[in-house]
Amino acid sequence: MAIRQGILGKKAGMVQLFAESGEVTPVTVIEAGPCYVTQVKTKDHDGYNAIQIGFGLAQRLNKPERNHLKNCPPLRHLREIRTDDVDQYQVGQVIDVSLFQPGDLVDVTGISKGKGFAGGVKRYHHRGGPKTHGASDRVRAPGASGSTTTPGRVVKGLHRAGHMGNRRVTVLNLKVVKVDNERNLLAVRGAVPGPVNGLVLIRKAAKTQLAKKKRPLQG
Repeated sequence: MAIRQGILGKKAGMVQLFAESGEVTPVTVIEAGPCYVTQVKTKDHDGYNAIQIGFGLAQRLNKPERNHLKNCPPLRHLREIRTDDVDQYQVGQVIDVSLFQPGDLVDVTGISKGKGFAGGVKRYHHRGGPKTHGASDRVRAPGASGSTTTPGRVVKGLHRAGHMGNRRVTVLNLKVVKVDNERNLLAVRGAVPGPVNGLVLIRKAAKTQLAKKKRPLQG
């Protein structure tokens, strides 16, 4: 397993950064860290190598949580990151935004915004039905579900109405544009999943080779 360094953070919002040439870059600002190493797991003791990191201060913890975090501040969010280099970590160690440098590629994971129950037009961008010839109430209806099937049935996984959003989403290969070590801020190009103040996990990109193969659009 490759080393996947990462850090927890909070989405602060989107802004624009202006370069000296006048070029505008849309970025998402993330309050990344500081995080604390709350547990180190090894293959000999736990069956796999990983570290557990914590982020954000909690107002109240129960007794088992306080005992687990006895060497760290009262932390609200705990997440595990698999890594094969656990020897360089110890409980209580601080991980901050200096883990990243401008130009790095990162993968950002968060919980997407919940949209509630949505139909096929909104959820999967279906075209919808005809708007004429007596179809006034069928414009956004799903239509037939089991056509051309024998025996007649609805195929599993078909795009239908249902709960939209509120899922774990990972955006790959976002470029780090700016790092502010003093304020623990990280600016990445593009959008990241989740609402403002939503918890996100930022890790070093795992598929950088795919990003290098992408060619820019020809103008």
